Amino acid sequence: MKIYHGSKIVLQNVKVKGSNPTNDYGPAFYLTDDLSAAKAWACRHDSPGVVNEYDIDARSYQNLKILDLTDKNKHSVLTWLAILMHFREINDSFKKDYSHLLTWLEKFYIDVDEYDVVKGYRADDSYFRFPLSVIMNQLSIDDLEEVFMLGKLGVQYAFISKRAINLLHFNKSIECEDKYIGEYFKTVQEATRHFNALLSKPIDPTKRYMLDLWRDDNE
Repeated sequence: MKIYHGSKIVLQNVKVKGSNPTNDYGPAFYLTDDLSAAKAWACRHDSPGVVNEYDIDARSYQNLKILDLTDKNKHSVLTWLAILMHFREINDSFKKDYSHLLTWLEKFYIDVDEYDVVKGYRADDSYFRFPLSVIMNQLSIDDLEEVFMLGKLGVQYAFISKRAINLLHFNKSIECEDKYIGEYFKTVQEATRHFNALLSKPIDPTKRYMLDLWRDDNE
């Protein structure tokens, strides 16, 4: 199987946990199996970047310990949300105002360091206000699933362990066509329009809101 990493530079040698520790799933090497998504990410700074293409043996990959957050039969959106809140930077006032919900959410957290790879939805800086809105009770959990779980924001693979990194074999670098410049922000704008449309709707009593789940759990 082939897997891609969009960047400004060619990366033949990958560092274990070399990324920003406040990324979605913590320090890891983030990749996608979608070449177009990797090209859009590489060109997000309004200039052509490169996509690093890696080969990984499919059978060896399957033998890794993989946390697949896209599998709704095994993991709820609350697990995904708990992991985001664990790693992402949140300002102190937000932590104070919603400490009861953040503490409650911790019970859904799974320690990603026990895994080689985390497969999950992307919630980079452009999208992070979406899950924050769920904690603020502005957006239902069902709406969050609609935006992320059923949307087209993209799936990413966080290679965490040395064992997983060692399976990646650099194949080549791919130059991005000019048409991908600005493509990332088009996706962001589309998702934001969808998000704002959901946010403008009145509270729907048939949907699940985080505050309601917290109350039910604490009665």
